[in-house]
Amino acid sequence: MHHSLFSKRQRPMNDLFIKFIEKLASIDNTALFAASIFPYGIFLFYLYKIKVVNKFVKIGYSLTVLFVFITIVVSIYTLNYYDKTLVEVDFLHGFAESFLTLSDFVILLGFIKILNTLEVNNS
Repeated sequence: MHHSLFSKRQRPMNDLFIKFIEKLASIDNTALFAASIFPYGIFLFYLYKIKVVNKFVKIGYSLTVLFVFITIVVSIYTLNYYDKTLVEVDFLHGFAESFLTLSDFVILLGFIKILNTLEVNNS
């Protein structure tokens, strides 16, 4: 007896889901990516006004903007030098992504510091 991975009722839903994902993948998201800097800038503006948030968290979230800038520059370089997208040039993709790792690490250190401060105050 052959068992299908999906029941007959699930197949139309899976086909619909795959078509939806393919449609999303075909949309050029450049304008959305560029426009996202405005709400992120507003987020950073108000984040810096909050006194209880330490400098590590603030710097970490600011470093995310550096990651975006580096990614754009390296993407342009890979297109011009290699005639490929950034994700197709592993060592440069890894280099660009390392800036996101750095910003995430600094944010984590900031939140660890906040948690340690809360634990000391509650003792």
